[in-house]
Order: sequence, then structure tokens, then C-alpha cells
Amino acid sequence: MIAIFYLALQVLKLYSYVVIANVVISWLVAFNVLNTSNRFVYLILDFTYKLTEPLLIRIRRFLPNLGAFDISPIVLLLLIWFIEMCMKLYIAPLIF
Repeated sequence: MIAIFYLALQVLKLYSYVVIANVVISWLVAFNVLNTSNRFVYLILDFTYKLTEPLLIRIRRFLPNLGAFDISPIVLLLLIWFIEMCMKLYIAPLIF
């Protein structure tokens, strides 16, 4: 049971890194630092997009339209942090 708990925490942490990588790469593409015609850049951007976009779309439904600003990754990172804290505060004492 302890191994499953730590595995779930690590998966949440890894997913938060993917969300951050998606934001950074999309900024670099938007500012023409990276070019999506490069196959490696495209594969990384597509991979992070496919992993993060299903949850980000659901979050964007509830957020107001802020124009060029997209705060859905911030909300997603806050939700991940909240889930991690709830797991550490409420589930960890039951396991240990």
C-alpha cells in the first residue's frame, strides 16, 4: 500500500512537470525561439499537448475568457498541488 501511495505522488509530480514543460515550450514557439518545423520540437510539443490538453479543456470551460491570457495551466498546477497535499494529510496517516 505504501508503494502505491508513493507511486501516485510521483505520477502527480511528473504530470506537473509535463504541464510546466508544455507551457514553456508553447511560449518558446510563440516567441519564435523554437520552430515547429523541426521534427524533434514538434514531437515534444505534440506529446505534452496530448497529455495536458484533455484536462486543460475541462478547466477552460469554467474560466472566463481573458483574451490572450490562459490561466488554465496555473489552475491545473494548483489542483495537482491540492491533491498532493490532501493525499499527504489524509491518506498518509491511514497508511503509516
